[in-house]
Amino acid sequence: MEMTRRTALGTVGAAAGAGLSAGAKGQDLPSPAPAPIHAEVPPQAPGVRGRLSGAKAAAMALAAEGVPCVFGVPGAQNNEFWDAMKTIGLPYLLTSHESAAPVMADASARVSGRVGAFALIPGPGLTNALTGIGEALLDTIPIVGLVTDVKRGPSAPVGQVHALSNAAILRTVTKAVFEVHHPGQIAAAIFRAFRIAKAGPPGPVGVVVPYDLLSMVWDYDEPVPPEIAPPWDEAAYRKALDVLRDPSRKVGIYAGLGAAEATAELAAAAELLQAPVATTVSGKGVIPDDHPLAVGWGYGSFGTKAAERAFKKVDTVIALGARYSEVSTANYNVPKHDHLIHVDIDPAVLGKNVPATVPVLADARLFLARLLADGDLVRRPPDPQLLRAVHQDRAAERAQHHEVKIRDGVDPMRFLAVLGEAIGPEGLMFVDVTASTHWAAEAIRRQAPRRYVTPADNQSMGWAVSAAIGAQRTRPDLPVACVTGDGCFLMSGLEASTASRMHLPVKLFVLDDGAYHYMQMLQEPLFGRTTATVLPRLDYAALARGMGLASLAIASNDDVVGGVAAAMAHPGPILVRVAISYNGRELRWLESLRSSYLEKLGTGQKARFALRFLSRAANPALEND
Repeated sequence: MEMTRRTALGTVGAAAGAGLSAGAKGQDLPSPAPAPIHAEVPPQAPGVRGRLSGAKAAAMALAAEGVPCVFGVPGAQNNEFWDAMKTIGLPYLLTSHESAAPVMADASARVSGRVGAFALIPGPGLTNALTGIGEALLDTIPIVGLVTDVKRGPSAPVGQVHALSNAAILRTVTKAVFEVHHPGQIAAAIFRAFRIAKAGPPGPVGVVVPYDLLSMVWDYDEPVPPEIAPPWDEAAYRKALDVLRDPSRKVGIYAGLGAAEATAELAAAAELLQAPVATTVSGKGVIPDDHPLAVGWGYGSFGTKAAERAFKKVDTVIALGARYSEVSTANYNVPKHDHLIHVDIDPAVLGKNVPATVPVLADARLFLARLLADGDLVRRPPDPQLLRAVHQDRAAERAQHHEVKIRDGVDPMRFLAVLGEAIGPEGLMFVDVTASTHWAAEAIRRQAPRRYVTPADNQSMGWAVSAAIGAQRTRPDLPVACVTGDGCFLMSGLEASTASRMHLPVKLFVLDDGAYHYMQMLQEPLFGRTTATVLPRLDYAALARGMGLASLAIASNDDVVGGVAAAMAHPGPILVRVAISYNGRELRWLESLRSSYLEKLGTGQKARFALRFLSRAANPALEND
């Protein structure tokens, strides 16, 4: 039977505690006995203890997990919880819209390496948040949502406000949902949710609590449970070692966000094997971009040229914490190699999109640690020719990124390269779903993981605005910049008022060309015209003023260096309009996508598309819009 994400979680759930199930039906926790005793736990172990209201127990459980901030919007069904957070001093942030709550929690998790948390009411509070929760699910980001519910049970009245099937809705975008039916279950449910959010493939987990339980009192004695150990397949590791110990094999490493906690081991393994290292977009920085063996992102025609060239000389690829998803591979356009050793903690992705010679169910850091321990068996001699080629290719790329090729507006590659350098090696870069997304992945270099963030697989437009604000709240010690598009900003731009209200010095750069240019690039070659892509022109200075932000305009290439420097030097939040133009820049990812798409079309489809395009070009009956 094929192993899927949800079925794989069954074993994780069993390890988390008795009665835990992460299947499609979610989780009903059994009613606890009064004042349970955990004799094996030391008296002072962290946890939730004492006679407490359900709301205070929930707040104390989140505090025990080390949550840096809880994001959300209060409502009639969860006011008890928000008041409890204030009582115990648990940090919280009011978002301007519920859609931003899970996004900010997601960003908090990405930049801190800890589980993010959000709190919402049922009904519209939850439904408004589904897009953000879905992004965390597809991008495998651990967040926990405390969602209150209406009264449940045989005696519950009909016609309650927000009485949707809230737990069922939540299950569609989470790994698991814990439904609480008794106040004594609240702390245990939250602790288990955190274990599941981090275990196996990370992801969002929901805890659903009927609001009337928050005001009930219970005697709690609930310790923080141990973490779930990551998987390890010793036999598969031995097979991988057998492949790698052949000194004739040329090895390349492809690393994703799953290797974020293994940066030192990754660099050491690359040097041991003399292997070029490419990353996924989400994995940027897992090896410093200035490392002599770092070749950029991707390793096919969709990624950086340095990566493509280096991996053409490779016959064996080690993929670490990377899933080969559709967007990251330009429609699965992945070069073939003799051997693929695919290492991941999610059995559902191993060898799924790219056949693996050796699939290894393991944590990337554990795999690399074992490989380094067996280093004498796989060590390669220094390869000065490889190092020289990588250095030359990367230097040539950097020069091309700074070269001005577009003069009827701001050149996006030039702007992104300047911004990436101006924010510094520790700065947090958030990049939205815009036409510049893949240029940004090439031009912006990072020296550490969790410093370059983008919505990878749900591709929700406008995500980066809220995410950057959540990241700044979590990491006030680091500069944060967000690159979004004019179309993205229409969807979430008012959340910038949260940055103003909370004095969070986020730098928001809006790439404004008056269109959904990304869609224009997809539509024009296929249909011979564009449809529903023209956007209204906004007065960004007036918008910024109305929200209490500073504003700035970068109108030409001559303004880029000074404008970016001024924005980054501003002590508070600032909204910067960048008059971007996309005419004249090659987008490697898009060309690779088109090539992959056309290869998969049948002859008849190709002929029909070609005739449609030619006929419309000869007789343009309708204007582009």
